[in-house]
Amino acid sequence: MYNPTVARLTYRALLGRRRALILCVLPALLLVVSAAVRAMNGADDAVASQLLGGFALATLVPLVGVIAGTGAIGPEIDDGSVVYLLSKPVPRPSVILTKFLVASGVTAVFSAVPVLVAGFVLNGNSQQIAVAYALAAVVASIAYSALFLLLGTVSRHAVVIGLAYALIWEALIGSLVGGAKTLSVQQWALALAEKVAGSGADISSAVGLPTAVVLLVVVTVGGTLFAGQKLRTLTLAGEE
Repeated sequence: MYNPTVARLTYRALLGRRRALILCVLPALLLVVSAAVRAMNGADDAVASQLLGGFALATLVPLVGVIAGTGAIGPEIDDGSVVYLLSKPVPRPSVILTKFLVASGVTAVFSAVPVLVAGFVLNGNSQQIAVAYALAAVVASIAYSALFLLLGTVSRHAVVIGLAYALIWEALIGSLVGGAKTLSVQQWALALAEKVAGSGADISSAVGLPTAVVLLVVVTVGGTLFAGQKLRTLTLAGEE
């Protein structure tokens, strides 16, 4: 189900000079801020948790997910080149699954790795905070990739909608409004971080771990399947 040719084309689209530069900005900012905070305050578990949860997981990960998830297929749909791709003898489910895997990998590399490094810079992984947030970033990257890949197949304004979701829902509403927290990928990922981190870490989620796991699986699998269905519809329209 993994097609190397589709993967290579998707990597090339995501890691082109302009998009790669954008992908590097937020991780670099996180590392610079982390180094500055460590220099001013020393190792502080509470500060590390606040920065990794409030900025990294709530803002950096979903924004990187928007760039990678929508960029994996959105531009090809916009310029019509997806029809030429799908006219090749490549199974349609293979195309969407390959793009999902590539988007997930790119999102995880540009978010989870910087989060792990930032955690070690901030407090040397005390209370397993760095590892906990890095693992949370990985699972969030997978869910965001499926969600934004789906968004890229159903709307020509996927980037705008994705940015609104990342900045308004995840970073603001999903962090502050009680009922909305249940429908926040950030909170689902925090449930894993809470489980992994030490008992003294200041990490809490509004969603229990079993519920979070179920919701993450539903969003990931459901988003990928719906994206594949939409891609099939777009192919038929192009052929007609």
